[in-house]
Amino acid sequence: MTHTKVKQMTETIQERKNQEPLQVSKWSNRFIWAAIIQGFAAVLLTIPIVWPTGGILGIKISPAVAQVIASGSAGTWFLVGYVLYITVGVIAVGLTALFYHHFEVNLDKPYTGKITNGLAWIHLILMNAGAAAVSYILMYAGYFGERALMPTSEGGLNQTELWTHINVLSPLVDPAGYALIVCGIGVLAGGLGFLINYFRK
Repeated sequence: MTHTKVKQMTETIQERKNQEPLQVSKWSNRFIWAAIIQGFAAVLLTIPIVWPTGGILGIKISPAVAQVIASGSAGTWFLVGYVLYITVGVIAVGLTALFYHHFEVNLDKPYTGKITNGLAWIHLILMNAGAAAVSYILMYAGYFGERALMPTSEGGLNQTELWTHINVLSPLVDPAGYALIVCGIGVLAGGLGFLINYFRK
C-alpha cells in the first residue's frame, strides 16, 4: 500500500470522526438489553427440555421435561408457557426496541420529560416481569401437573386428573392471570407513551 493511499484512508477516517455521530435511542438500547437477558434465560430453559431421558454424567431429570410435554394433558401448560416466553419475553421485547428507535431516531422525537420516560420505564419493567412471571408459572404448573398424572414407574405420582387440577393447576390460574395483567399494563403504558411522544410538539 502506497503512502498516498494510507494518507487518504487516514483522512477519510478522520472526516468520519468529525461528522456528527449517529443519534442513538436510549430506550431502544434498554429494550435490546432486556431481550438479550431474556434470550439467555430462554437458552437456560431449553436445556432441561432437550436433556436426554437417560441423563448426562449421572444427572437425570425424572420425569424428563420432554416426556412431560409429549404426554399432553397438563404438560401442554409447560409448552404454552415456554412458547409464550420465547414470543413475548424475547421476540416481542426485541421488536419493541425497533418502535423506540423509530420514534427517537427516525422521527427525531427523543423521550424527554417525566411522563413519557415514566411510561417507558413502566413498559420496560412490567412487560418483562409480567411475561417472565406468567411463562414460568405455566411451565411450573405444566411440569408438576403432568408429573402428578404420570405413573410412578416414570417418575410420576400416579394421581387422578381431578386431584391434579385441584392441587396443582387450579391454585396457579389466578397468579398466571395477574402476571398476564401486569404484562398488559406495561404494554398499554408503552403504547400511551408512544402516542404522547408522537403528538408532542
